[in-house]
Amino acid sequence: MKGISVVAPVAVALNAASAYASIIPDLSSIEMPNVFKRATSLQSVTVNGNAFYTGNDRFYIRGVDYQPGGSSNATDPIADPSICQRDIAEFQKLKINTVRVYTVDNSADHDSCMQSLANAGIYLALDVNTPKYSINQDSPADSYNAEYLQSIFATIDEFAKYSNTLLFFSGNEDINSVNTTQSAPYVKAVTRDMKQYIGNRKYRSIPVGYSAADVDEVRVATADFFNCGTDDERSDFFAFNDYSWCDPSSFQTSSWQTKVQEFGNYSIPIFLSEYGCTETTRKFEEVATLYSTQMSGVYSGGLVYEYSKEGDATQEKYGLVDLSSGTPSELPDFATLQSAFAGASNPSGNGGARSNGTASTCPTKSSTWLVDSDALPAMPAKASQYFSSGAGKGPGLTGDGSQDAGPGSSGTASAGSGQPTASGTSGSSAASPSSSGKKSAADGRVSDLSFGPMVCGAVVFVSSLAGAMLL
Repeated sequence: MKGISVVAPVAVALNAASAYASIIPDLSSIEMPNVFKRATSLQSVTVNGNAFYTGNDRFYIRGVDYQPGGSSNATDPIADPSICQRDIAEFQKLKINTVRVYTVDNSADHDSCMQSLANAGIYLALDVNTPKYSINQDSPADSYNAEYLQSIFATIDEFAKYSNTLLFFSGNEDINSVNTTQSAPYVKAVTRDMKQYIGNRKYRSIPVGYSAADVDEVRVATADFFNCGTDDERSDFFAFNDYSWCDPSSFQTSSWQTKVQEFGNYSIPIFLSEYGCTETTRKFEEVATLYSTQMSGVYSGGLVYEYSKEGDATQEKYGLVDLSSGTPSELPDFATLQSAFAGASNPSGNGGARSNGTASTCPTKSSTWLVDSDALPAMPAKASQYFSSGAGKGPGLTGDGSQDAGPGSSGTASAGSGQPTASGTSGSSAASPSSSGKKSAADGRVSDLSFGPMVCGAVVFVSSLAGAMLL
């Protein structure tokens, strides 16, 4: 075998590697998509048409509303591992897959509880508002400001990293009378802003929607309003708090059959964000109907109100457990609900879900709907900085509050202006819808494989060249 000099070929290989490296982007300076950062292991839930899915399987919400301490004592039950782990043991007895939490501390760490929930197969449906940071239904324009949006964006930052964050509620019963319908454009603007923030910050497409009061005069108009307009404005789902089924009742004799007919052509998922009438002894007979084919073509399950006994004599009737001793004591309704859940299987296949619906028609102004137009307020200018820089640390539950923090919106947004933008700047002034059509909130994300092929190509090229020269 002839002797060969390896010095020159190696030098050539090294020079080639150096030259190739010069065209490879410096990945350390690039903000990689947040979609890579997963803190829990459950498969994420997505929306397709009027239903939720995990992969190709239909997902039905089967859960409870969870806020120990109630509204009078705002605490975060999923920031304290000793609390959440205590209660997860009870959730597992019920065999639920979702809990709704109304108030969290967005300055706290939630890794432990979110992982414990994921280990138990439980997703989180989360309200982003807190008592101090929310839209004031009586003065919505003043309370829709940058300080408020910073708080809700910080909540998104905290929970978007968990794969078992099921969805975000942009509001809860802000519209609960004819007079309060005037707040609807501001709550819908918050929905738009949240979707745009999720897209611009390159998170996975987490569903954002509204939890409505079940008020006959405004129920359908509210649902239509949140599902009309351009895709960036529309909710990803619609939920409402429904206590109309009081045992003994049935699908036909309660208002549930009427509501299924009302929403038969609704194009996004609907579910009950609260249910469980206490005007009579609760037998939870509605559970079997909720998860039957009578409703599954329109509804995607629901959340029983509520886990713990709270409040006054009227409020405490809703509790499934008593936590007054620090240890869960199961009340009679717990075993009743446990039995009802056990006896109600999900429908087979897709349960009659539809994937080809269209947006609703916006309701017109009337004696029961006091909204002048379909236009939404533009996002407060100061809040646009968060799209590129992030919201930063949240104010938690001890912040000064935002309802009087001003200034609010300075004008009206153009339809379609809430689409995620690659630059991270606000589109809430005079932008026009894209000529290429409507986009989803996920369209602002950088591709998961944007730089992967380039990096792999560089490695293969240099390795192959060096190997060849050494032969």
